[in-house]
Amino acid sequence: MVKKSVQTSPWCPFCGHKVGRATDTIKRKLTEFPVGRCQCGAVYSSDATGHSVGAAMVETLVFACNDNWDLAWELMPEDDYLTGIIENYDEETHQVVAEKNIDGRAVRGVLFFVRLHTEISELADRLKAKKEEIAKRQIPEALKQVERVQVEPEPDRNRKKKRANKKLVQELVRSADVDELVSLCLDDKKTLRLMQRLLYNPIDEERWKVAWLIGCVTMRVSTREPGQVSELLHRLYESIHDSASTPWGMIETMGYVISKRPDIFGAFTRHLLNFLGEPSTSPQVMWSLGEVALTRPDLIRATPFYNLFHFLQHPEAEMRGLTARLLGNIRATEATMQLMSLSGDNEKLYVCEEGVLVEKSVADIAAEALAAIREGGKNE
Repeated sequence: MVKKSVQTSPWCPFCGHKVGRATDTIKRKLTEFPVGRCQCGAVYSSDATGHSVGAAMVETLVFACNDNWDLAWELMPEDDYLTGIIENYDEETHQVVAEKNIDGRAVRGVLFFVRLHTEISELADRLKAKKEEIAKRQIPEALKQVERVQVEPEPDRNRKKKRANKKLVQELVRSADVDELVSLCLDDKKTLRLMQRLLYNPIDEERWKVAWLIGCVTMRVSTREPGQVSELLHRLYESIHDSASTPWGMIETMGYVISKRPDIFGAFTRHLLNFLGEPSTSPQVMWSLGEVALTRPDLIRATPFYNLFHFLQHPEAEMRGLTARLLGNIRATEATMQLMSLSGDNEKLYVCEEGVLVEKSVADIAAEALAAIREGGKNE
């Protein structure tokens, strides 16, 4: 590993050129490290605390592979890529300080660099190009839908801003007044937090309706203030991880929010897989992945989706049906035979469609999936 310690502006440990300040990626993720790219082809990330070098290394490697996680995990250090590190980096001033402090303020930041070998870099570029080609071929209508998202009009600056409160938000949700909820979100950022609280509802129909409404509202709010939607996704993710809280409606809400604006929040899709191993959340994860697949099947194919095939033999009908729905939405020709085996499975389950729970049999969903796969084959 290459190490450099300098006293001025940081530079690339591979080519020696000065590097610019790392910035956040365009697509929002659950990761927290700003990233950058050197003119020599190396990429780097900034860990301001110096305590998360391992996580920074992983994120930098994945960034170097154009966000292709599968390729990143296959690579071997030295054989496929080189790493470098610059210590004592101060993110605030974009300087490297040998004394490890500036005016008494401790400096412990780290810049972590990765440079792929030429052939691996070319492979990553080809895979990215192929993925983009597949995406354009598979989802032209979905891309048009994203393009048709209208930016919310700028609120009148002379207006009297509305203040959100629990009672008002409850009434607007009960009447499904999306227009007023969007307006309220733009006036008072705690609106989404108050909507999130309404997910704690033991009645399934009402909980799913709230999740759907949040998706509809955030789709429009994100055209003007995507930051508060990103914060909502972070809160939901952290709450699901919190063992002291009940994740009612949270995964479903993430699914709706991501599926409504995958062009901005699509990077969150992969993080849903973290909750697939828990029986209490696996059906919601499978439904959410299927919902994202309706508009962006390429995001699902960018994950290790082959590992989901075995859920078609799951003892619970809900998991079998939701898995079949997901595979149909991504036009998974690879699963055709497994889906055909469900043609006689008449067990029932509920599937949420636009906030309404609809009862279907596993066989019906499998038939719909097979029809979608056949239709997708004709269009290719």
